[in-house]
Amino acid sequence: MKISFWAFVVSILLLFLASGSFSIDNFHQPFPIVEPDPGHTKLRLSREGLEAISRITTPIAAVAAIGPYRSGKSFLLNQLLSLSCYEGFGVGHMRDTKTKGIWVWGTPLELDIDGVRTSVFYLDTEGFESVGKSNVYDDRIFALATVMSSVLIYNLPETIREADISRLSFAVELAEEFYGRVKGQDVAFEPAKLLWLIQRDFLQGKSVQEMVNEALRHVPNTDGDKNIDQVNQIRDSLAVMGDNSTAFSLPQPHLMRTKLCDLKDGDLDPMYVKKREELKELVASVIRPKIVQGKPLNGKEFVSFLEQILEALNKGEIPSTGSLVEVFNKGILERCLKLYSERMGRLVLPMPDQSLQQIHERSREEAMKAFDEQHFGRHHAKRSAKQLDEEIKEVYKNVIMANEYHSSRLCEALYTKCEDKMDQLQVLRLPSMAKFNAGFLQCNQSFEQECIGPSKTSYEQRMMKMMGKSRSLFIKEYNQRLFNWLVAFSLVMVVVGRFIIKFILIEMAAWILFIFLETYTRMFWSAESLYYNPVWHFIVATWETLVYGPILDLDRWAIPIGCIAAIWILYWRCYGRRKHGSRWLLPLYTSHKGGSNRPRSD
Repeated sequence: MKISFWAFVVSILLLFLASGSFSIDNFHQPFPIVEPDPGHTKLRLSREGLEAISRITTPIAAVAAIGPYRSGKSFLLNQLLSLSCYEGFGVGHMRDTKTKGIWVWGTPLELDIDGVRTSVFYLDTEGFESVGKSNVYDDRIFALATVMSSVLIYNLPETIREADISRLSFAVELAEEFYGRVKGQDVAFEPAKLLWLIQRDFLQGKSVQEMVNEALRHVPNTDGDKNIDQVNQIRDSLAVMGDNSTAFSLPQPHLMRTKLCDLKDGDLDPMYVKKREELKELVASVIRPKIVQGKPLNGKEFVSFLEQILEALNKGEIPSTGSLVEVFNKGILERCLKLYSERMGRLVLPMPDQSLQQIHERSREEAMKAFDEQHFGRHHAKRSAKQLDEEIKEVYKNVIMANEYHSSRLCEALYTKCEDKMDQLQVLRLPSMAKFNAGFLQCNQSFEQECIGPSKTSYEQRMMKMMGKSRSLFIKEYNQRLFNWLVAFSLVMVVVGRFIIKFILIEMAAWILFIFLETYTRMFWSAESLYYNPVWHFIVATWETLVYGPILDLDRWAIPIGCIAAIWILYWRCYGRRKHGSRWLLPLYTSHKGGSNRPRSD
């Protein structure tokens, strides 16, 4: 028992794996590509039929037949494919389930269209107005067939009714959204050619084209009926689409319609056979490969296209051209937004607000222009364009925030650098107003040139306040520090002139400077009064000339120069006089005490 149980489990698994890897061996049969969901309101894809399409590598064209329930669509397609009812699409009175969803004949016809080898698929659609279905479901079938086909055969028995015209509202919207905008240009997406096919028992009287023209004439609406107005609008649009539609009449093949599948061509009405062959030629003459964004679709691309369509048409309760436009524009919108983002991403931040605004406007204009050239739809595309504009604004807001951040960091760094520079100038070893002014000007200029972006205004105010405060503080302490330096300098020069160089003029000048500084402040009670004296101004001018100039910055070189001078003096004191004598100096302090030449007296 255990062995048989495990054998059963293994067999089930093998069957499951086999079903998971199912592939089609015979394509000479119809396959469903779109099926109704359990609620019979929306559509879903059937992988079995999509496999039959995706294997095709050449450009694809599709011929779809639409029309009322049991109007002979399946039989018509079998006739166009030269197939019997037993090998082609199932005919209504023979198959209980009839056609559900959309079916495709697995073996395409190979045609040479404008020098391009094209695979032509024929699609059979579920008829509308049948029992147990909603109008929304019919609309989805109609819309899907309209979008995916290259030729749309509108199969109608006997005549054209108001309801038949109303059902073309979606096809009209598509024509207005897509075909009308790109007419005469590279088509972004071209809806199907509309072929009015009227099947009737007699061909006398009005021609089928006259019937179509008469059906599309305005209906008087004296009572202001909204439904009549709506149908009249469709009539107007269909009249504009005149070059995108044609009409054809087809007589009934035989009076015994329930036995059509058992009849050969010799049993059918000769007029029907003749018109059927003319219809084949007409379809072959108007069919073109399915083109999306200027490119003909192969099998895999057509399946991807179909998935997009179905996603759009299943949105919401009612299929709309707007939802279809949005789905097809989604990828274009993303590419245009990426184009804008790439342009803005190349910017070197920070930058002035005006420059950023100009670049934003140019980049936005370029993105919107690219969208305008590539987008699907005309009226409903405005919503996608508005969405693109809003997303561009969001990206621009982020760029503005990034610009503010980088501007703040840059200006803060420059501000801190200038603040440190001002602090350094406050504590110069040798105070110099000229050096402070030069540093002040350099800092101000570098900040003005390098600080850019939205933060510049606020940091300029902080900068002016900080530098004004530094300048006031430096000026306040400058005279006092210079006074102290000059007093110390005069005492040092007294010592140097007296004991090192022994140059009396230097010593005298140093004493005069020291006495002036000390006595003046004692006489006038404060050092501040000295700063208004012309002599002090002369001293300050001389000091500034010596301390800081274009060539020499004594504050930087004071210590090296002092060391060199000290070494030179030390050398001179030890070796210079012995080697060169005293002719190089003014021996004002030469002593004759104890000299050997002094005359002696007894």
